[in-house]
Amino acid sequence: MNKRVFKHQTSDNGEIPFFKIGTFGGKADTFISRKLFEEYKRKYPYPNKGDILLSASGSIGKIVVYTGEDEYFQDSNIVWFKHDGKINNQFLKQFYTIVKWDGLEGSTIKRLYNKNILNTNILLPAIREQEKIGTFFKHLDSLITLHQRIEKISS
Repeated sequence: MNKRVFKHQTSDNGEIPFFKIGTFGGKADTFISRKLFEEYKRKYPYPNKGDILLSASGSIGKIVVYTGEDEYFQDSNIVWFKHDGKINNQFLKQFYTIVKWDGLEGSTIKRLYNKNILNTNILLPAIREQEKIGTFFKHLDSLITLHQRIEKISS
């Protein structure tokens, strides 16, 4: 994914949010300098807006869609999906919410490795169908979230 950031390069407050596996998908509690961010973003691969990020350790399978904001992600515990455009990211996100990972390793803390991801078969309909499926499930997720909020308010 990204170039490794070491603890001594982080601070409790700063310019660029740094997401570790524990804060991934939530609120950052650690930051890096803009200088380090710009250097790493220039020298190393970095996600594009809309790309899918996936937790590969701890709570395996947590998915975040990169919003394009200036932020940096922990190196080996968060996987970024870079592909050739033959798959729609909304479709990919929905697929990874239901996939059953084979061969997870680790006795106490399970770990998802690149080989687990690369060896997972995805049946791909045409790109237009992927877009429709992805959009359908995105709307369905939004509807479920809305109903959960309504239930919370009324109880």
